[in-house]
Amino acid sequence: MKANDQYAQLKPGEVRIVRTLPGPIERVWEFLTDPEKRSRWFAGGPMEPRVGGKVVLHFRHANIAPDETPPEPLKEYHDPGNTIEGKVTRWEPPRALAYTFGWSGQSVVTFELTPQGKEVLLVLSHRVAGEDLQYVAGFAGGWHTHLAQLIAILADAPRPPFWPMHQELRAAYAKMLSSS
Repeated sequence: MKANDQYAQLKPGEVRIVRTLPGPIERVWEFLTDPEKRSRWFAGGPMEPRVGGKVVLHFRHANIAPDETPPEPLKEYHDPGNTIEGKVTRWEPPRALAYTFGWSGQSVVTFELTPQGKEVLLVLSHRVAGEDLQYVAGFAGGWHTHLAQLIAILADAPRPPFWPMHQELRAAYAKMLSSS
């Protein structure tokens, strides 16, 4: 496994993933905040650029993996998609972004960016709370898979197959959680 493919760190109620991305930092920031660019690796939808601003995330994985067939329980995320809403809780361009994320409205995902020469260190932390706690393995597998897509886009490299990677990682994270 390559360094950029290392597993997320899991703590009770938290997923933490560290990745090195091709820079510059302003470009990475655009892929976190611009709806069209974000839809290519994660979820589209508008984001008000301020603390307290509304975030709409429309997950339509047919945008990411148009030629793949999703597993049956996740077909709705592939097409037509699913939408969740949140609020921006941190807005510090181009270094830090956080917003509520998940179905309970109590979970928060934070992206912290640090320039490192021509690369950017990304630290993604997802504090999971409320009824979202049951989805920690899914969140970990999802973030890991989505970040692999982002890295490929930023590096102008072939993207890894989305659904096979997601399923494998989701199972691996579930196993990690059950053995801890």
